Amino acid sequence: MAIRETLNRYNIIINRLRQSPASFSEIQDRLHLESDIQGYDFNISKRTFQRDIENIESLYGISIAFDFSRNEWYIQEEDNTEANTRLLEAFDTFSALKMTNRLPQFIDYEKRRPRGTENMNGLLHAIQNTLKVRFTYQKFWADEKRTRFVAPLALKESINRWYVIGIDQEKKELRNFALDRLSQLEIGTEKYKRPADFNVKQMFKHSFGIIVGDQLKPREVLLAFRKPQSQYILTLPLHPSQTKIEETENEVVFRLHLYITEDFVQELVSHGPRVRVLQPQSLIREVKTYHQQALDLYLGKTP
Repeated sequence: MAIRETLNRYNIIINRLRQSPASFSEIQDRLHLESDIQGYDFNISKRTFQRDIENIESLYGISIAFDFSRNEWYIQEEDNTEANTRLLEAFDTFSALKMTNRLPQFIDYEKRRPRGTENMNGLLHAIQNTLKVRFTYQKFWADEKRTRFVAPLALKESINRWYVIGIDQEKKELRNFALDRLSQLEIGTEKYKRPADFNVKQMFKHSFGIIVGDQLKPREVLLAFRKPQSQYILTLPLHPSQTKIEETENEVVFRLHLYITEDFVQELVSHGPRVRVLQPQSLIREVKTYHQQALDLYLGKTP
């Protein structure tokens, strides 16, 4: 069986057990159903299933165990890393897209430019081995391309874009570079010393997006979203610190703790009248200013 089909079978088993514990017979039923849907033969023996369990743990870090009292298989610990979850999501997407060869009329792709992910492996190699890199970079607002010499420290995803975080060797500053603006990557042989206190998760803990400033302090923000918009915010939080603190018939109030940056203000403005800023006052003023500027532009008023 092709590697792609084997990996797809692993994914089917994992997704079935994520729903609930299941007997081997119930897992076989799911594999049989998916065989009909996808046009492959996912049916396996119990011996092959045992090998699959070992391979799933090795590949995804997901441990599947057997409950003798209930005669069911279950995922022992849902302590899956974000990387493993993304791996499963990516394979789900890959499997679905392969079906578009047979069902093209039922899929509408979002048009977008390449995300620069072809350089991720090279950058991760440089980060792991503390090697400096050189690449050509073009800023979003500039036509000119420049060569950058960087000590890469981490990769960061933000709003459907990937960035490399590193120390610009010319400016001696910590900078971020969008991978889709980066080309001609060269991994050098010169080593760098990783800052002992650098932690990418802590660095962006209070950030919305990619902006981090030495002078910024996280603020408590209260937002009231109208229903049904609030349901979207519940299922796709604006920030990891988001918590629901109050709900009425018409709206839901959320508390966030983060840096108030221009990209966060723009995000709030994009929700229009569906959101009310309750605090802080400085954020209320900024959002009102954006709304007024948009109205003036619509009415043809010049600044």
